Amino acid sequence: MKTLINDSIGDLEAALKNNTDLQEKFKTNPVEAMKEVEIRNPKDTDYWIYRIIVLMLGLAVITIIAGLILIAYWNEGESKNNQLVTIFATISSGAIGALAGLLSPTPRK
Repeated sequence: MKTLINDSIGDLEAALKNNTDLQEKFKTNPVEAMKEVEIRNPKDTDYWIYRIIVLMLGLAVITIIAGLILIAYWNEGESKNNQLVTIFATISSGAIGALAGLLSPTPRK
């Protein structure tokens, strides 16, 4: 049975202190004992990370689009804010691309 630890040395140390079988395996053959340890990546188990990132990127896109609409409404006929509109459009397209990258499924091998 594999021992599950998070992605840190402190978790490995705690697992070694609490598991006498794992201690014995490390004393006899550390390389084989490390094969018995499964390291969990917090990104794989904590779905709130992705939810927060998607929420923030979505809010950024919505805020930028609302800002572009307000700039277009307030500056009818004026062209001095074209550079600001270009910057906002670039930021929003980058955020949309990041959202697409996060939400697209990973390819299976």
